[in-house]
Amino acid sequence: MEHKILVNSHVGSDGILQLQVPTEYKDTDLKVTITIQSVNPAEKKTPEELGYAPDFFAEVVGGWVGEPLVREEQGEYEKREELA
Repeated sequence: MEHKILVNSHVGSDGILQLQVPTEYKDTDLKVTITIQSVNPAEKKTPEELGYAPDFFAEVVGGWVGEPLVREEQGEYEKREELA
């Protein structure tokens, strides 16, 4: 049985590509084929292309109009020894 899975990923500066496959393939021998294609930043989708309404982020970011958010006192907490 053959399945194709398209994964967009990032290779770190160490040259390592992390790849995770669905758990249905656990404890299974697989033949994996990798095709490398550079991603052109111009190909990235706009928020509208991703399903967001126009000006969604402009309206949401900093848009809280309720009571000011306040962080309550956190109380006592366990002090732990620092590991060397």
